[in-house]
Amino acid sequence: MKKIEAIIKPFKLEDVKEALAGVGVEGMTVSEVKGFGRQKGHTEIYRGSEYTVDFLPKLKLEIVVADANVDAAVNAILKTAKTGKIGDGKIFVLPVEQAVRIRTEENGEQAV
Repeated sequence: MKKIEAIIKPFKLEDVKEALAGVGVEGMTVSEVKGFGRQKGHTEIYRGSEYTVDFLPKLKLEIVVADANVDAAVNAILKTAKTGKIGDGKIFVLPVEQAVRIRTEENGEQAV
């Protein structure tokens, strides 16, 4: 099993969710996060004063999938979250040693 962590722009969530459902991903965790990458934030003017927005709002998706479904899930995120502009986000794939569904005590891929 693998855990996919994707940092995306907030307005792309519904598109990504639909694309993942289309490739069989049944569940995910979504967190509101803030961060910056190469764009290092931007400056804005509010009531005549200029200030720097260092951390931009993003969403972090966490998905655990079977090894066989990793490429399909990553490609679904990649195709739907991409705008072609700076700040589109990142996708990380990490190994998962074990998963347990608390309600039924199922282990491994059955728990996902």
